[in-house]
This record gives sequence, structure tokens and C-alpha cells, in this order.
Amino acid sequence: MFLEDFEYNGKSIPQSILGYGPFMAELYFGHRSRIYLDDLYSNPQNISEIIIESYNQGVRAINLVNDDNLIKAYDIAVSEGCEMKVIATIGKSDVDYLNPNYEVAKEADWDEDIDLFSQYDCPLMLVDEFITDAYDWRLTSKILNRINDAGSLSGIVTAFPSRTSDLLPDNLDMDLFDFYMIPYNSLSYMMDINAFNASQRQEFIDKIVSLNKKIIATRILAAGVLKPKEAFAFFKNADFVDAICMGVASVNEAREDFSLLKEY
Repeated sequence: MFLEDFEYNGKSIPQSILGYGPFMAELYFGHRSRIYLDDLYSNPQNISEIIIESYNQGVRAINLVNDDNLIKAYDIAVSEGCEMKVIATIGKSDVDYLNPNYEVAKEADWDEDIDLFSQYDCPLMLVDEFITDAYDWRLTSKILNRINDAGSLSGIVTAFPSRTSDLLPDNLDMDLFDFYMIPYNSLSYMMDINAFNASQRQEFIDKIVSLNKKIIATRILAAGVLKPKEAFAFFKNADFVDAICMGVASVNEAREDFSLLKEY
């Protein structure tokens, strides 16, 4: 499950994408963020070993942002023969995930990010969630146009898949992008949905499907709340999802989680 590639508009997109969350010590990991900061973010060599093990387990894409330590780790992995495609997030800033300042997020140097990732094997670039969720549609459109001009496929990321999906058709030219990255898991964790029973889940799915975009699900492990076996079983029936983005925090996790994924 999710270990093949699919073709879209002349580009090959791997269905499994290694996420950057643990590598960047994102604050939504709670007390583990401090551990990830010391063990991963501050040690690119450690990150590179996880990238290489993920590659050895069949993962052929990585979600990258423009960060010196993360780029260094990826370049180390490449030098060791790790040939992953880059799914780039454009406009990532230092905004606090738990208390975001969207005006600050909009000041990110997204143009530099596009120039950087155009030098990599980067079939797809995504507008960062803090820019998307600022709902400055003119800015989002400008970035998407710039990505398209650079020759990559384009998409957007949101932290609010329900609200943002309601707003998109009336505010953004839907022809500007083809990919949509959303948090999605069985607990509705880190999603803007209070409950997630069967009828609410179907209503959500119908909303997402109506947008007619290629869907990348992220936070599939609910920031570690879910065990991989639970998460993967849930996604066996998620036919509307085209790809998943999943972070791992150690070589052992990469080996165990991606090996398990092959069984689904």
C-alpha cells in the first residue's frame, strides 16, 4: 500500500513521502520536540541515516523545506546513493505552529524556495499551510503561478481541511493547482473537526473529493498518538487519498514502519 508511483501530467509522484516533522522538531510533538531538536535537527548526519533507511525500505520521496540543516541531511543521503524525489513545501517560516502569526508567515521568502528546489528532482511544490490558511488568495495565487512557471506541479497545504475546503472554490482559481495536502487520520487529530463518526467522516470525504484534486494525507499517525498498524488499517479504505506523508524519528522507526506498510 502506497509504495508505488503514479503519473500525473508527465510527472512521476511516489505514493509514500517521508515527512519532515520530526527532523524539524515541530512543536506539535510536545515534549518529544526537545528530544528531536537535540537528536535530529541539530545532527544532520542522524537525519540522513533515517532518510537512507527509509529509501532502503522503498520510500522514494521526501518532503523538504528550505532549512540549512534539513537540506544538508538530504544532501548527505544523496551522496550515499539515496535517489529520492523532492516534494517541496514553499514558504515555510519560523511561525509557532501552536500560536501562528499569519501576517509573519506571509513574509516568507517563497521565491527563494522555488529557485532552490528547482535545482533538485522536484516534481511537486506545495504552498505552506500558514500561507494557505492566511486566506490571502492573491498571494497564494501568485506563488502557485510562480511554481507553475518553474515547471513543477503545484499544490497547497492546509491545517484546516474542512474550513479551507469550503472556501477554496469561491476564492481561488482551482485550475492553478492539482495537489492538496491535508491532515487526515482516524482520530481527526490536528484536523478542524470536533467529532469523526461514520457520517461525519463521509461528509468530510465528499467535500474533499468534490474539489477534484490529488490528495496527499499527512499527520496520518496523529503526531504519534496512533500506532502505525492502526493508521495503516484505516487507510486501507481511504480510496480518495493518492499519497501519504509520514514522519519517522529513528532508523528503527523507519525500518519497522515502512516494512509494516508493505503488508497493507
